[in-house]
Amino acid sequence: MLIDRSDGKCYECEGQLEVTDADDCSMTVDCVECGECFTVEPDAFGDGCVEYYIPFMTERYLAAEFGPE
Repeated sequence: MLIDRSDGKCYECEGQLEVTDADDCSMTVDCVECGECFTVEPDAFGDGCVEYYIPFMTERYLAAEFGPE
């Protein structure tokens, strides 16, 4: 899941970030341009966890329970 550049960007190169993993207290984001990896809190992008964390966790749950679409 890609992070909108207006919500956040890579600390190293200002590239676009992608959520690659999450758990109950953090998200892992990777820069698609330089490959840098960061661990951030679920609300790191000021969205109240609605734009990225909840959809990412929901997709993961549905894939685990019902298989990939």
